[in-house]
Amino acid sequence: MKTILGNINVKKGDITKEPCDAIVNAAAPALLGGGGVDGAIHRAAGPELLKECRTLGGCKNGEARITGAYNLPSKYVIHTPGPVYRGGKEGEAETLKNSYRNSLLLAKEKRIKSIAFPAISTGVYGYPRNEAAEIAINSVIDFMNKEKYILKIIFILFDDESYNIYNIILEGKKNELS
Repeated sequence: MKTILGNINVKKGDITKEPCDAIVNAAAPALLGGGGVDGAIHRAAGPELLKECRTLGGCKNGEARITGAYNLPSKYVIHTPGPVYRGGKEGEAETLKNSYRNSLLLAKEKRIKSIAFPAISTGVYGYPRNEAAEIAINSVIDFMNKEKYILKIIFILFDDESYNIYNIILEGKKNELS
């Protein structure tokens, strides 16, 4: 468990500038770009990303698809539409867990060793940040434990509030072990 937690990092910054094997796009189900992280990734990657995404036929919430990264410093972009938050009574937590798990399964399939995640669903999809961060961190820990596939996880957060929330939760997990 200590090894797993040592492979999880939190950074404040721009996911489109992260040099790693794959970055995760908090995509819309159509996979055609949009606002927030999705729009930033599409702008930074260039028009080839949109062209490849058009061939995928979309992606359901909680599922994941992988493409090339084009002009980004990563090798791949893993696209996953998280849930739209509707009060937490419509399976949103399970869908969000699936977004992380399915992204990580694609990473394992491609033998990816480092992956950067944004705070999926916490922007326009309205997922409460504390709950989303708890799900995100628990999901990557559970995945690495169950799959016995250890990779470097970087949560790249755009704003101070999310950055602080992720750090507090991750420190809490580390303190549970001490």
